[in-house]
Amino acid sequence: MTLLRIDSSIQGPASSSSALADLVLEHFLAERPDEQVVTRHLGADPLPSDAWANAVHASFTPEDQRTPAQVEALALAAGLAAELQAADAAVLALPLYNFGVSQHAKTWFDLVLAGAPQGTRLLEGKPVVLLTTRGGAYGAGTPREGWDHSTDYLRRILVDIWGADLTVIEREFTLVGVNPALDEFTELAALMKKEAEEAAVTAGRGLAAR
Repeated sequence: MTLLRIDSSIQGPASSSSALADLVLEHFLAERPDEQVVTRHLGADPLPSDAWANAVHASFTPEDQRTPAQVEALALAAGLAAELQAADAAVLALPLYNFGVSQHAKTWFDLVLAGAPQGTRLLEGKPVVLLTTRGGAYGAGTPREGWDHSTDYLRRILVDIWGADLTVIEREFTLVGVNPALDEFTELAALMKKEAEEAAVTAGRGLAAR
């Protein structure tokens, strides 16, 4: 089995989403230590911001008329799509930023979509664990209910377009302990963290059992 891990946090070792991905991988590898894990960190090593536009334009440009930038971008897009399709499973650590998908993750999704033939089910039937974290709370009845414009987008791409067998693990209130305005939610935040960590352990073991 080849497992592809994608991170997009800009928080480095303080990343809550990456910490959950670490747990998934820890318990997956504990049972299957010889499996290949391919990693790509979009936050630490971002993809070129102009690559998607160049790849799209290249696809509508005769091959002998493409610019060097277009050729490079199209090759990058095709490589990313092939990398995803070659994986037998994926772990995606994608936090919510500014109420949506981070620019780093969005660039990756756009390039993968550009790099595969339209309609290709890159993850058909494959297990995918999506780990998404949010600094505040966005659930029903909260002041920011409906402000999470990331998770539904990710479901649409991963499941509806690419065909993944998706497990979503969510953790909210990651800014409790960082933002004093959220101190009243300390106990709830600790519970949410514990539940997310337990779910990540279960997901890692579940991947190993596939």
